[in-house]
Amino acid sequence: MADRWMDSHRRDAWRRKSKDSGYRARSAFKLLQIQERFNIMRQGDVILDVGAHPGGWSQVAVESVGDAGFVVGVDLEPCEPIDGCTFIVGDVTEDEVQRKLVGCLDGRDVNTVVSDISPQLTGNWVRDQIISLQLVAMVFDFSLPLLTAGGNFVTKVFQGEGIENLIELVRPRFTNVRRHSPEASRKSSAEVFLVCRNHTPWSGTGYSIRKQLELSFDAGDESEPEPAATGFRLHRAR
Repeated sequence: MADRWMDSHRRDAWRRKSKDSGYRARSAFKLLQIQERFNIMRQGDVILDVGAHPGGWSQVAVESVGDAGFVVGVDLEPCEPIDGCTFIVGDVTEDEVQRKLVGCLDGRDVNTVVSDISPQLTGNWVRDQIISLQLVAMVFDFSLPLLTAGGNFVTKVFQGEGIENLIELVRPRFTNVRRHSPEASRKSSAEVFLVCRNHTPWSGTGYSIRKQLELSFDAGDESEPEPAATGFRLHRAR
């Protein structure tokens, strides 16, 4: 089975295309296809790339916003520099990293958040699914206050129990929320992307999508995990 996967990986057309095009990962084509379909980034925009390593999505973002735009990426692992992008190394759920990120923005609102994150998988699908949704909810909680009115948010999630709950919690914050599977996603993958457009900021404070999501989990399920302390470690199978 491992040999078949490696052979398929070597023959992956999107992987070959990414190398030929100079992108750092095949996942760059997922964001390119989302951009072509939904036009989530424009010239001059400020983009936040969460879970940026190795930088493929940041490359696409820089190309989309041009010289007048600004891209900031954050990840636990360092990325090779990209002209037009500032990288921050650290866990975006930690206060110190969030302060660094806000400082990089220098008072500018974010036009679009893009996030291709997934947890470090354990092999327990139920546990991994819950942690993945908690991870996405934490990104929403931090970044929505930074997102300008009319802004966009794109994030990877995994199909499974709880995804509908997350969508219902996010839907009031945008005028349009939909699931989308780019052509570049592997057919065998359970990943799907939430494309949230036209942010409608709330005036109230203290509302947590993560807390509401956790309340929606089955309270009687004793196997429900606590959020992973190192939640933003990426799964590298791209």
